[in-house]
Formats: sequence, C-alpha cells, structure tokens
Amino acid sequence: QVQLVESGGGSVQAGGSLRLSCAFYGGLFGFNVINWYRQAPGEQRELVAVITPGSSTRYTDSVKGRFTISRDNSKSTVYLQMNNLEPEDTAVYYCNAKDFRDNSESWGQGTQVIVFS
Repeated sequence: QVQLVESGGGSVQAGGSLRLSCAFYGGLFGFNVINWYRQAPGEQRELVAVITPGSSTRYTDSVKGRFTISRDNSKSTVYLQMNNLEPEDTAVYYCNAKDFRDNSESWGQGTQVIVFS
C-alpha cells in the first residue's frame, strides 16, 4: 500500500519561494510517475507538474520557468521548487503517484500554499 506524505506548504508573499516535498512509502518508487496537482477554492484540480521514473518532466504553462520538479530516488522523494510565486498559485497542492505497471494511483493528503500580495 503506497503512502504519500507532502510537506513544505505555507504562506508567502508574492515573489517568494517555497519547496514542497512528497515522500513515498510502501511501494516501488522507481515504477511510479509522480505528479503534483493543485486545487484552488471553487476550482477543479489541476495538473501542475509531472516527473517520470527517468526524470523527464513537464509543466502546465502557467508555472513554466517558475516551478521545478525533481526526484531523489535514494530518498524516494519528489520535490516541487516554486519560485516567483503569485497569488494565483494559492491552492492545496497534492502529490499523486501512478504505477506504470498497472496504472494504480495513490494520493497524498495535500499541503496548503497561500501567496499574498
């Protein structure tokens, strides 16, 4: 049973930075694509960034050049470095793991990010 634990959320002024972490437990990290999603109040959940087991990455357009996703396979952890934050980045951020062998999915509990102007 895969368990994902997010950390690193908080409140920051616009232009500031935060680094989110997603620790992966209970499965084979190397077989999982890790995704960061976010959900703002009243909005649908949005895919923000993706990293494959081979560390290929992609981003939604609104965060390109500001956010960086990375993975440390030795720690079974994925990071989302968020720079130059904007109030529009305010949301609950969720880590998602998808095992490419059987498409099984797991979700973390979410971490709140608030960006104030």
